[in-house]
Amino acid sequence: MARLRPEQDAFGAAMLAHHRGQHAVEVIERDDGFIDTSIGPEWYFAPFRRWPPVERAAIRHARGRVLDVGCGAGRVGLHLQGRGLHVLGIDLSPLAVKVARLRGVRDARVLSIREITPRLGRFDTFVMYGNNFGLLGGWREGRRLLRRFAAMATPGARIIASSNDPYRTKNPAHLAYHRLNRRRGRMPGQVRMRARFSVHCSPWFDYLLVSPEEMRRLLAGTGWQAPRLFQSRGSSYAAVIEKAPESVRPSSAPRRSPPRGRRGPPARR
Repeated sequence: MARLRPEQDAFGAAMLAHHRGQHAVEVIERDDGFIDTSIGPEWYFAPFRRWPPVERAAIRHARGRVLDVGCGAGRVGLHLQGRGLHVLGIDLSPLAVKVARLRGVRDARVLSIREITPRLGRFDTFVMYGNNFGLLGGWREGRRLLRRFAAMATPGARIIASSNDPYRTKNPAHLAYHRLNRRRGRMPGQVRMRARFSVHCSPWFDYLLVSPEEMRRLLAGTGWQAPRLFQSRGSSYAAVIEKAPESVRPSSAPRRSPPRGRRGPPARR
């Protein structure tokens, strides 16, 4: 995705409005016409004690130099800085990065996930919170990015990510969308969406929701091992994913086709 123009930065505009004490509601539009509001800007500002239990449990495994992918308003960066870790926060949204800096994140930059390259250095931990495992976008692009992360990871590095199981819902609109995705040859939880706030509207982008089993299949052969899961009572979960030993070469693994997904309920947004 190209750099956002000011009128496209809907997410960041909502974050900045909330930071300034204004009422802010971000609207999410899916490419089948489904419209809903997001979880709310205040969630991106939440202190550690208000994080979901699965996120609090998994983030304890962060160590060393950290890349916070999709840093938003900086909640992860502020928490890990408080633990004495060096954190680089990146986000496609210029206004979100502005808010993160205003709140005290020391190193926050405007970069998309596709602009992550070895020029940023090596990392001991990659954090993808707020369902930001979804920024991988889809099967082929996701596996390409995971291999890139592995090439930038130190021995024993980790990805700490959260996602949402796209099959744990009974919402008819989501069930219909998953059927549509299967007909289009896409993963059932691959959402084509855009965000709106006030006069701002983002470009369309892909956002991937996966079940734990789909996460395992996506990781296989990319330089990462099967995840250790922290599961909630609902559809959300967090994962700690260890880098595979250096003797395991990702390129030697057989290629896999994208999973079609089991026939069941889709994502709860």
